[in-house]
Amino acid sequence: APTTKRNVLSTALHFDQGSEVWLFDCGEGTQHQVAHSTLSIARINHIFITHLHGDHLLGLPGLLGTRSMQARVTEPMMIYGPPGMQKFLKCVLEITKTTLGFPLVIQEIEQDGVILETPHVTVEAMQLEHGVKSFGYALTEREKPGRFQRDRAKSAGIPEGPLYGRLKRGENVQLPNGKIYTSREFVNPPSKGRKIVILGDTVPCTAAFELAKEADVLVHEATFSKEQQILAEKSMHSTAQEAAQLAYRANVRTLILTHISARYEKIADASSHPLLDEARTVFSNTYLAEDFFLFSVPHRKED
Repeated sequence: APTTKRNVLSTALHFDQGSEVWLFDCGEGTQHQVAHSTLSIARINHIFITHLHGDHLLGLPGLLGTRSMQARVTEPMMIYGPPGMQKFLKCVLEITKTTLGFPLVIQEIEQDGVILETPHVTVEAMQLEHGVKSFGYALTEREKPGRFQRDRAKSAGIPEGPLYGRLKRGENVQLPNGKIYTSREFVNPPSKGRKIVILGDTVPCTAAFELAKEADVLVHEATFSKEQQILAEKSMHSTAQEAAQLAYRANVRTLILTHISARYEKIADASSHPLLDEARTVFSNTYLAEDFFLFSVPHRKED
């Protein structure tokens, strides 16, 4: 539930390339939060809903209506979510007589697997374990070509121009004197793209581990502390300790905790929070998200 200090859940991903924004979940009041941030509703063109509980999607109809009315965008809005997503939006938009000025493309996820591939990113979805169908999403950047070592090529006597292009493309080249050079002599190995994993509500499960493996960033719910373990199991949520244990086992680089129970309302300072302390005893590189929390995912260094 929202509190005076914390809204319900929505996570925005702002890409390096251009100004495209993807949303993950869209709880009540999300469009108000966007208005108070540096983001623009007009730039949101993909929305991924983890599951159909109200605190994760009741802000969606309002955000779509505002995007149509104020932003005047005609670019399609792509929405991904569990079965029932189409019915929910059709019902709400029809009853409220909301006409959108852009195409709405809804893809309901029926099974685990890749649900989206762009020139830069692949998105995989897997079903977690919650009271309803709840999905986690793993976004993986494509590999980046290795850096071309121009100085080394010059030292080897390879003239600048088309031969450099061939080496960059992985081809071998032959000079007039008959000497052959291979691409790998002058091009570093490709570097892996970043991996970001955003999970829906869940208890610890195999799917969460499989998605989280080797992630640069894992966004994981931490509704309760370990003292409320029984309550967490009953409501099919995770504790901060369980989120940290997953991050540790999956060799994650950074863990960000979200979906905090309203019982922690009186704790104002997120940097000295019992849930954060609990997680950091297991996995030190943990942050506790608060409204308007920002995190920049660093590029992976070349080998």
